[in-house]
Amino acid sequence: MPELPGVFTEETVTPSGGRRMTLNMGPQHPSTHGVLRLLLELDGETVVRAEPDIGYLHTGIEKEFEVKTYQQAVTLTDRIDYLAPLSNNLCYCLAAEKLLGLEIPPMAQWMRVMLTELTRLNSHLVWLGTHAIDIGAMSVFLYCFREREDILRIFEAFSGQRMMTSYFRIGGLALEPPRGWQARVKKFIDAFPANVDEYEDLLTNNRIWMGRTKGVGKISIEDMLDLGVTGPMIRAAGIPWDARKDEPYSSYDQFQFNVPTRLENDVYARYLVRVEEMRESAKIVKQALDGMPSGAWQADAPHVVLPQREKMKTQMEALIYHFKIVTEGFRVPAGEVYQVIESPRGELGYYMVSDGTSKPYRVHVHGPSFGNLQAVPEMVEGRLLADTIASIGSMDFVLGDTDR
Repeated sequence: MPELPGVFTEETVTPSGGRRMTLNMGPQHPSTHGVLRLLLELDGETVVRAEPDIGYLHTGIEKEFEVKTYQQAVTLTDRIDYLAPLSNNLCYCLAAEKLLGLEIPPMAQWMRVMLTELTRLNSHLVWLGTHAIDIGAMSVFLYCFREREDILRIFEAFSGQRMMTSYFRIGGLALEPPRGWQARVKKFIDAFPANVDEYEDLLTNNRIWMGRTKGVGKISIEDMLDLGVTGPMIRAAGIPWDARKDEPYSSYDQFQFNVPTRLENDVYARYLVRVEEMRESAKIVKQALDGMPSGAWQADAPHVVLPQREKMKTQMEALIYHFKIVTEGFRVPAGEVYQVIESPRGELGYYMVSDGTSKPYRVHVHGPSFGNLQAVPEMVEGRLLADTIASIGSMDFVLGDTDR
């Protein structure tokens, strides 16, 4: 008879006469932040072995890229990491624009930076609220989702969608920024630093929070580098790697901000790094708001960018371009490119291969969640089961970003 999870067998008897239990955590457990199954082997309350089981959220998105035109495929990128859709929009568009040799107007670049940083805030707020619930702090969730709602309303004003915006397009933006967007963003970003102070008042010096997070979930820097761990996880171990600083893209080199780091390399340090990142993102949004360039929000590339509707009503050439782009797409010169950005979870990369047609030959996504998730066994084995919840919550992975 095969061994069943959660059932004692002869093989699970330890040398000391104790017994080990194998059990499932998931695939529906709320603390796993997605459809993940962890197979845990316990000796009492100590985790002896941990094995992540992914694949429950496999979507086939990477294969789907190959049958969509370059413009149609933008909508697929939203679904990869549903907490940072604009980050995936941006990385995909930057890769395609490299192959096309497109120069994006400054206004579109700065707008991309501003909205991507709002996306980072949105993602970190969801992480903080749900992570706090995992550990038992209920009220923080309500505070975080209060601010997240304001961000989603800003996204809706720009794109008509709260989450899957598809607002970044190859060549610039999908739509002209709405009237009054400055006032909306200013109202939110002026109030946001005080809101972060509220989160810290509830958690940072809370004895229960510190007791559940300090010294928990440690992993060596060598293991993190070997496993491909990036983002706040590795910055909380003292490595200040951030693609926005080290490999600037989309005009990030024109913004002043710091890369928060810690040395403790535990759950508490990852919390502090992400809280400080929210403050830094707010600074970037403020800079973008105050210094937003004027001018075009799309590249001057009629063979790639859909013409404005007003031109379609009066110019036959614009109508023809619109018809050809929508029905046939546009051809991208043959070649390959790898584009990296810093998503809320870490290093996000798009490897794109073009065969000269209007559809990608291959698109592979290097998502940060997969690399981070590989560190679960190193973080939880040999530690208490109760600490497993805090440890995996501190990783902030998204299973759509892991499986694809």
